[in-house]
Amino acid sequence: MDSIVIRGGIPLTGDIRISGAKNAALPLMAATLLSEAPLEISNVPRLADIATLTSLLAQHGAEISIRSDGDSQCLTLATPAIANVLAPYDIVRKMRASILVLGPLLARHGEAMVSLPGGCAIGNRPIDLHLKGMKELGAEIRLEEGYVHATAPKGLKGGEIHFPTVSVGATENLMMAASLAHGATVLENAAREPEIVDLAACLTAMGAKIEGAGTDRVVIEGVARLGPARHAVMPDRIEAGSYAAAALISHGKLHLTGARADHMGSTLEVLVKAGARIEETADGLIVSRAAERLHGIDVITQPYPGFATDMQAQLMALMTLCDSAAMITETIFENRFMHAPELTRMGADITVHGASAMVRGVRQLKGAPVMATDLRASMGLVIAGLAASGTTTVNRVYHLDRGYDRLVEKLTACGAAIERVRAAA
Repeated sequence: MDSIVIRGGIPLTGDIRISGAKNAALPLMAATLLSEAPLEISNVPRLADIATLTSLLAQHGAEISIRSDGDSQCLTLATPAIANVLAPYDIVRKMRASILVLGPLLARHGEAMVSLPGGCAIGNRPIDLHLKGMKELGAEIRLEEGYVHATAPKGLKGGEIHFPTVSVGATENLMMAASLAHGATVLENAAREPEIVDLAACLTAMGAKIEGAGTDRVVIEGVARLGPARHAVMPDRIEAGSYAAAALISHGKLHLTGARADHMGSTLEVLVKAGARIEETADGLIVSRAAERLHGIDVITQPYPGFATDMQAQLMALMTLCDSAAMITETIFENRFMHAPELTRMGADITVHGASAMVRGVRQLKGAPVMATDLRASMGLVIAGLAASGTTTVNRVYHLDRGYDRLVEKLTACGAAIERVRAAA
């Protein structure tokens, strides 16, 4: 397996262009199954998860062309007919977002067989809210040998769905399914993330009737068919937050071009409390330190607009060098502190008690070989390595390929001593 080798202690300076958001691009791609008309999606990042979903959509019958578009890529997708309703285990196991084909297949074709999903090993992430919602729209659901078999031979019917807990994926899946359902669908306690708003904008451009996206109550009036559209993927707020953390831990100054402050409210608030100086520019954000040492802060991960669980590992890396102590409480996933022991290998002082981690700041981290356990943990370890004395080797970096477009190239351009070492054949 490849590894990333970092020689720490170099301040990052320069510009980093923020890529399109992976978590927005994936549901946008799945939406192509709702229509035979072409959907053109620009500002798509070059990531392993994008390639995985491309393969899955192709075997469902999607015709996909990809062209380079500067630092990103542009996808044109069209599905004249659903060729196959099976989303097989070999593809779905690689990426949890594959479950997003369930709603579109069911809405347009009346049937879907989707393997129970995979993804990062960060805890139990059941799809019961997806299935419950589909049942509320009239689908029949059976679980057979590790597959969800959903049928709606007479089509889906609008209904009222109340999510007992907030779920981004379930909100997206039900929004897509309801776009072709008969009648109106109301989603209560819906997710409010910017990625939800991005999907709604794309579906609306295709002809869907959606109101309330970005609030906890979304209303979808079903239509008979959806048409062609063009849509640009929103910038990745988690990537932007990650590079902001990299600027802070390295005593650097980065201009994050394309980053949108209105998507990053809680992240920016937390970073400012920790000692960041954030300046908005005409095309992004400039991030630097406002104080010599970072301040210890207490943070609880919450659904949007709260502090994102996808920024928790990066914040923990920052807090290892704070001037006092920090308490980080994880409320979204129950197994998302696996990076803590790896940071401890680098000299961090971290004590985990159940859902909370106490981080006592130290003066210096020391380079060490560490193991990435999931996507965001990988970035947390890279961030720590940028500040550590000596050399840090991050193993299992295939996780990073799922969510960070050209990470090594972007950091190298800003002065980092970082390289990817290919595994021996």
